[in-house]
Amino acid sequence: MRPFAYHRPADPAEAVALVAADPAASFLGGGTNLVDHLKLGVTRPGTLVDVTGLGLDTVEQTDASLRIGTNVRNSDLAAHPALRAGWPAVSRALLAGASGQIRNQATTGGNLLQRTRCVYFQDVTTPCNKRESGSGCSAIGGYGRYNAVLGASGQCVATHPSDLAVALAALDAVVVVLGPDGERRIPATELHRLPEEHPEHDTTLRHGELITAVELPSSPLAARSTYQKARDRASYAFALVSAAVGLDLDEDGTVRDVRIAWGGVAHKPWRATRAEDALRGEQPTEDAVRAAVDIELTGANTDDQSAYKLPMVRATTTYAVHRLLEGSR
Repeated sequence: MRPFAYHRPADPAEAVALVAADPAASFLGGGTNLVDHLKLGVTRPGTLVDVTGLGLDTVEQTDASLRIGTNVRNSDLAAHPALRAGWPAVSRALLAGASGQIRNQATTGGNLLQRTRCVYFQDVTTPCNKRESGSGCSAIGGYGRYNAVLGASGQCVATHPSDLAVALAALDAVVVVLGPDGERRIPATELHRLPEEHPEHDTTLRHGELITAVELPSSPLAARSTYQKARDRASYAFALVSAAVGLDLDEDGTVRDVRIAWGGVAHKPWRATRAEDALRGEQPTEDAVRAAVDIELTGANTDDQSAYKLPMVRATTTYAVHRLLEGSR
């Protein structure tokens, strides 16, 4: 048994204060990831602060946005009529993740804070810079089928596992956090970070900061969006490659605006801004989409085990655009 302290705070401010005061403290939401790591010995917090009793579990719609509380369960959010109508990529991403039972327990904020499923990270008998900084990266030169092909460093080649985070990155979501210094708003594209020299840090959150909500702006592009996931089996599997795409077309069918984000290829959801720039003003043909994807993939790093991801990114993105075009017809 590994003892730890457990607290159920009365409000978000108390939760933040408890974690901020203790370097070994962590927030506990649905626990679908954290409890696994407790069992494996990957993490050993001295204190758990349970935030599930704080409310923060409503979905509120305005003309400009949808505000999602951090404790909204994945299954409830995926089925919400407003989300399905205005941001279908997010609903599809949620339904592509985990299993029905886990979605019933997992929360919005917790989903964004999942840690990598790299096999070496979860095996405490192997060196891992993400688990223990400076110990080495067993995935470099090891089993590399799931390794990152974009934005990796010599310290870490792990990929981020969340499906939801990819859709949020594509649709310009904003993550609202409460910390010791008050509230701040973080673009979803800036919540997660690349490994660089400090792969032990997954996000740009400061210790003690609590995700309280996610806000999704309304737009024609968000309303015409989808999420496509390629994986080893039809359910309960993490993405080998995934693509969230939003598309806004002019009357003549050219691309007025587009959003593309990829999962399974980097340490964070990868916003493909160069591919977006290449597609604006163009007809979204298969050739044009593939050419735009190749621009974004310039400089990708692969080996014999991970090279399959590049054609898979092209195919997955092209298929997502095709689905959106078929839907518009």
